Amino acid sequence: MSSTENRQELTAGEQEILLRIAYQSIRSGLETWRPAAISTDDCSVRLSTRGASFVTLHADEKLRGCIGTLEPHASLAEDVNLNAYAAAFRDTRFQPLQADELAILSLQISVLSTPEMLDFDSEASLLAKLRPGVDGLILQEHAFRSTFLPSVWGSMPEPLRFLGHLKLKAGLAADHWSASIRVWRYTTESFAASVPAIRERNRDYRLEMLK
Repeated sequence: MSSTENRQELTAGEQEILLRIAYQSIRSGLETWRPAAISTDDCSVRLSTRGASFVTLHADEKLRGCIGTLEPHASLAEDVNLNAYAAAFRDTRFQPLQADELAILSLQISVLSTPEMLDFDSEASLLAKLRPGVDGLILQEHAFRSTFLPSVWGSMPEPLRFLGHLKLKAGLAADHWSASIRVWRYTTESFAASVPAIRERNRDYRLEMLK
């Protein structure tokens, strides 16, 4: 993982395409138990370039699934496609999504910047570098690893609590500290829409990228 990049923001049209892709992948999962098959031949450079994303699902404003990648392995369009399917059907905290939940489902896509490793020599030094509401964090010590998206600051606005719960998520004690802990931060470009809104906006649109 390297330093943060100069990243061009997605256009409104690119955001809409990614939301369509996420919805189509979930619908494909309900019908075939497989993600949608997509082609990026007609995508913009931004969507066809490798990128990392998280897809978060809410049903009636309650978390229904969240899966993502921290480092780019596929085009941004394909990453969203695969993560949307996984959030709906492979998040082990929840039962697989059911068709009757689509009417109350909303999708949030978070596109990640390249993580930047933070330099610190104590927990206090690390806490002083955090930017509440801005930074997503990746914490790692040996085999223990976890991440929180920037949106988690909304429920844990205090840096010490945020960091403590990030350690708990990794399988460490909330007050654990050692010199071998490494932390990266990243930012996200996030956008969301409900499934009914996506359907309505694209009622007469056939997603040509789907095979």
